[in-house]
Amino acid sequence: MHALRPPISPGWIRLSPQSTSDRVKRLEDLGVITGFTVRLDPTALGLGIGAYIRIRPAMGELQRVSQLLADIPEIVECDRVTGEDCFVAKVFVPRIDDLERVIDRLLPFAQTNTSIIQSSPVRRRQPSFGR
Repeated sequence: MHALRPPISPGWIRLSPQSTSDRVKRLEDLGVITGFTVRLDPTALGLGIGAYIRIRPAMGELQRVSQLLADIPEIVECDRVTGEDCFVAKVFVPRIDDLERVIDRLLPFAQTNTSIIQSSPVRRRQPSFGR
């Protein structure tokens, strides 16, 4: 199922094509727009298991764990957070044994706690801004 959205056109936003282009360029230059992307469906790619892994590095292993997380291709995003854990990573894999392999790469250097994603009632969206 594809999300329907109106096309961005001069008539829709009430600006000329040149003004629209200039405004987008200005927002990019200001760092408000940081890039453009597509959304892939992990399940359609054969990655039917999604999970969040909370990671607490062992003493003195923060930098090593940070680099290891960046090097694991199954991890699609990772944030450093406050609280008992230092990182929360989102991973997509085809099978449970693949998830186990990802976790096993971390275990020599960190404690982990994993939650498998059942569903996503709120899909990733942009932060709201002042109205």
